Amino acid sequence: MNRKQFARVYSAQPRYLDGQIITVEVDINIGNYFFAIVGMASKAVDEARSRVGSALKNSGFNSPRHSNLKTTVSLAPAEVRKEGSYFDVAIGLGYILARGEAHFNTEEKLFLGELSLDGDIRPVRGILSLIECARDAGFQEVYVPEENAYEAGFIDGITIYAANHLKEILNHLDPSSCTHETKVRKVPISQISESPHNHIIDMSDVRGQEVAKRGLLIAAAGGHNVAMIGPPGTGKTMLAKAFTGIMPSLSHPQMLEVLKIHSIAGVFDGKLSLHPPLRSPHHSASAVSITGGGGIPKPGEITLAHHGILFMDEFPEFPSVVLEALRQPLEDRVIHIARASGQATFPADIILVAALNPCPCGFYGTKARECICNRHHIERYQKKLSGPIIDRIDIWLPVEHIDYKDFHSSIHHVETSQDIRENVRNARKLQYERNGKGKLNRHVSARDIEKLHLSPEAQDILQKSAKTLGLSPRSYHKMIKLSRTIADLDDAITIESGHILEALQYRPRL
Repeated sequence: MNRKQFARVYSAQPRYLDGQIITVEVDINIGNYFFAIVGMASKAVDEARSRVGSALKNSGFNSPRHSNLKTTVSLAPAEVRKEGSYFDVAIGLGYILARGEAHFNTEEKLFLGELSLDGDIRPVRGILSLIECARDAGFQEVYVPEENAYEAGFIDGITIYAANHLKEILNHLDPSSCTHETKVRKVPISQISESPHNHIIDMSDVRGQEVAKRGLLIAAAGGHNVAMIGPPGTGKTMLAKAFTGIMPSLSHPQMLEVLKIHSIAGVFDGKLSLHPPLRSPHHSASAVSITGGGGIPKPGEITLAHHGILFMDEFPEFPSVVLEALRQPLEDRVIHIARASGQATFPADIILVAALNPCPCGFYGTKARECICNRHHIERYQKKLSGPIIDRIDIWLPVEHIDYKDFHSSIHHVETSQDIRENVRNARKLQYERNGKGKLNRHVSARDIEKLHLSPEAQDILQKSAKTLGLSPRSYHKMIKLSRTIADLDDAITIESGHILEALQYRPRL
């Protein structure tokens, strides 16, 4: 064996939504076969002994199992738990270096990827955060699996190489150690262009429901949370799906932020889009899947919908613990999770779109069919939504049955999603100029509420209405912000009486 018996290689793993540099040290001594991985390694990390050993053997290098050597792999910092298969490539390269089978400088280089038994390199989650972490830590080169290359190309300021096999990396770093026919590929900067909003459902496909359409336009323009209440089959879900088509495209920084979240959560499908994300969890989903959590906190559906829409159908059927967990992220636009392993803060800037029936049977207060629920059942159903949750929803929309003749009417006002989306863009532009970049009307703080320009007549109507209706301070400010959005859609400089009166029509219906 070559005299060199120690090697140091660098890798990384996700830590919440960021990356963390992990130093991989390999030490080899003569003795009976022994291979240990130390440094709070999880089961997946500990199993790297078998993966790396087979990958080395099938790549033409000496396998630890076929040598009377004591090998110790240390993953530092030792007090941080190591999860996943991120370190396989680094461990394999470290072993080859320590055995003296290759010679190259590992400083300012970082290696990521899982090894298959034949030496192929498999993709890993969270590649965007890991490369960003490596760049910020001063690394000059990072080696990633080929399947992660397109995603990795969105990080600039660092040289990225993609490889399909362990031997490709060795052929690049030390050609004398490997006669493989190919080398790594330098990853170019990835480009993305705004694709058309080809949504399955267009707003023009929805017949009738003009009040609901108007409310959804206001919600999209100001970033307001919205709830649609009505009997089954009236188009609430259809409207929610069409709502995604009237949302403006994400900015490039927003797209990267969404991509980082989806990559770490393992839901990135390889298709990049500037369209806002839409998450639609089932009402049987657990609290952890919605809010995030676990032994090592990971993002849930709320965070996966960041910069997009969280659609919750059958809203009162969600467990009360889930509904109450929405209170803080809807208010603060972040969600805090505390566990024994640490505390995490995940972004949660979402528009909540809720759909619900007025009662268990769904027909209370409608003309379509007689309600069969008794008063007790109706009250118990409606009380599933607490006052604080109701108070955090800005717009409540009735979605009623429409006449059957409207389905076949030749006179049909057609306003496409593209038309509505242009109105939303114009309204948001006014908000950014007045409130600051990226700050919609819903995000305006109580300290800056005076900047929304309320006319004296509108202020008088709002104060009288607030006293009559018993509005809370939060609801009072919410009415001003909602009225401001309506005024922006009218391109009005000040909030007038008509804007206040329309905003009051969207008060809770429960």
